[in-house]
Amino acid sequence: MREESDRRAGAVDAADASERVRWGRDAAVVARAVLPRPDLWLAALGALRRMARRGWWRQRPFVPLPGEAYWRFRLETAYGGSDAAEPGEEHRLTPPDVVAFLRWCQRSRPGRG
Repeated sequence: MREESDRRAGAVDAADASERVRWGRDAAVVARAVLPRPDLWLAALGALRRMARRGWWRQRPFVPLPGEAYWRFRLETAYGGSDAAEPGEEHRLTPPDVVAFLRWCQRSRPGRG
């Protein structure tokens, strides 16, 4: 019984680790896209606020990140399903895509970021 719970805990730890790596990679892409463009800072904060998972302050990491399922959904709708990628390759967020999304946010929500 204990071995099974240890295995499950190990699977959860591995999933958490891979999620942290992906979030780190995606956060770096967003930072590279947004930091040199002060005109996008408010739009980025507004998008982050709208996408943050509920109760983000109660769960690690204590930052307003989107939930994993929601983020996968957003990437899949932006880049297509998993069968659209080359075998062994996943779709990755790019700085031009981040800038295009934030410009769209600015146009669709004038004066509100």
